[in-house]
Amino acid sequence: MPDQIPANSIEITVPATSGNVGPGFDCLGVALTLYNSFRFTLADELLISAEGVGAERIAQNKQNLVYQSFQRCWQYLGRDKINLAIHITMQVPPSRGLGSSATAIAGGVYAANVFAGEPLSAKELVAIATEIEGHPDNVAPALLGGCRLIAGSEICEIPWHDSIGIAIAIPEFELSTAKARQVLPSQISMADAVFNCAHLGLLTQALATGNREWLIEALQDKLHQPYRTPLIPALATVRQTAMQAGAYGLVISGAGPTLLAIAPAQLTTSVAQAMRQAWLAEGINSQWQTLSIDRQGTRSLRV
Repeated sequence: MPDQIPANSIEITVPATSGNVGPGFDCLGVALTLYNSFRFTLADELLISAEGVGAERIAQNKQNLVYQSFQRCWQYLGRDKINLAIHITMQVPPSRGLGSSATAIAGGVYAANVFAGEPLSAKELVAIATEIEGHPDNVAPALLGGCRLIAGSEICEIPWHDSIGIAIAIPEFELSTAKARQVLPSQISMADAVFNCAHLGLLTQALATGNREWLIEALQDKLHQPYRTPLIPALATVRQTAMQAGAYGLVISGAGPTLLAIAPAQLTTSVAQAMRQAWLAEGINSQWQTLSIDRQGTRSLRV
């Protein structure tokens, strides 16, 4: 109803995410302390603007994913059409495996829910966002924060021990999710399925306890990373270097090409720098960052 729409703009902040975390293909993801922000204002016509990392690539028409996600949720709620001015501030680089598209989807559906007076539960928002994205491992932690395991309609928070830190290296080159999915097999062996079931189960316990030996073993995977490794130059070298610097393990963040190392919190800076140097020695420039777990997820501010 019109009287439920806030008179002023709302600003939505959404964290980056890393999907899969090794063996949790399409069902496990974690929210990170890197953000995209979206300001929504009622307007006479659709206006979209953007600034920040990759802003020049943002569609400024009805093809914009933030706008489309808002409209999908708005229509789900059965509301009359409204026009918006949307301003996007980007810190999450697109096509790097850090959930940039998930921030757009989460920001759009969350904003629609706020404008409508917040009739939808968090679980309902995740369901709508998952329908748009196609898989839940990014949108669930983007909306809810923390580390999330999704099984069917159930969303389980996985405790993340305070001693466990994250280091990432973001290369200059991009890797589309579509290309990263094209290389995956349509069938796997029973042995590989059992391997991943066991390692995902172990990973949930390793993250909760910070157990070093469990983490080293649990981060292995046979569902997607072996097939995507050839798409990311020098991945094996970067992994070996990260481990030598003290990491428990290194995984492809989402579909890649960003690489994410899980390490003792006090070693994340040295691990991140080692990852960058390893790639640089192979002629690949990258940016490194140390990140923490965002435990709040998507949030709004009326301005």
